[in-house]
Amino acid sequence: MNNLLGCGDAPAVIERVNRFLEGAFRTREEPLGEFSCPLMVGVDLGTASVVLAVVDLEGRVVSWEMEEASVVRDGLVVDFAGAAGIVRRLKGILEERLGVELEMAAVAVPPGTSSRDSAAHRYVAEGAGFNVQGVLDEPTAANLVLGVSDGAVVDIGGGTTGIALFRDGKLVSVADEPTGGTHVSLVIAGNRGISLEDAEALKRDPRMQSELMPVVKPVFQKMGTIIKRFVGDDGAGRVFLVGGTCSFSRMDQVISAEVGLPAFVPSCPFLVTPLGIALGCPVQGS
Repeated sequence: MNNLLGCGDAPAVIERVNRFLEGAFRTREEPLGEFSCPLMVGVDLGTASVVLAVVDLEGRVVSWEMEEASVVRDGLVVDFAGAAGIVRRLKGILEERLGVELEMAAVAVPPGTSSRDSAAHRYVAEGAGFNVQGVLDEPTAANLVLGVSDGAVVDIGGGTTGIALFRDGKLVSVADEPTGGTHVSLVIAGNRGISLEDAEALKRDPRMQSELMPVVKPVFQKMGTIIKRFVGDDGAGRVFLVGGTCSFSRMDQVISAEVGLPAFVPSCPFLVTPLGIALGCPVQGS
């Protein structure tokens, strides 16, 4: 994914990114048959799920796997043993599927995460048997898939929203704010009088999203306000949204209206950051 997304070609490049992601999505059931070793793994410890994505030496997606989890809160590991166990389990599934041992990995954390908390993500992956080659911030990792030259990349996780501003292909600044998909679920749970787990399931049901939009719209508007405050008048031009929460129908329209800039959501937005982490894994010895 080397093509940088310039000022006037967003629809064409988003179409290219979507083709990449849709092909990547299929590799869970149909892994890449022939791949160039070594393989690199992106370990994405999310608030609602853990995702492992595998790419080969040529940057092709080999396969991926995920499991719902509650081992991270607001970007911080709160259940080390549980997180390591899930990563180890997903590693084993992928190794059996691909017929090779997976050794090298990278992890990612929200922007501004302390070195101590970043180390916890690293230790989880190492505890699962990986040799961790690097630690990235989440929106920067996402941009290794998107290839944004000028704009804001926003990674909306379960507990936090990470923002990276790019200009002329270079990272200008990053920020992280404590709001995300869990806050959307909490609002739904309160409105419907249901458990957080049931609210999560309801949120992910495409058939319910139009009905739920009036309830959750203020949360998306708050996200838009956060993005606007960070982007300001810095000439970002447009906003690119990734993370599982961005699958919610029309949330990009709400954020676009709040920020005052066009907002784009790629297909399979939950896969963008894990794949970017894998693509950002340094090859040992290179």
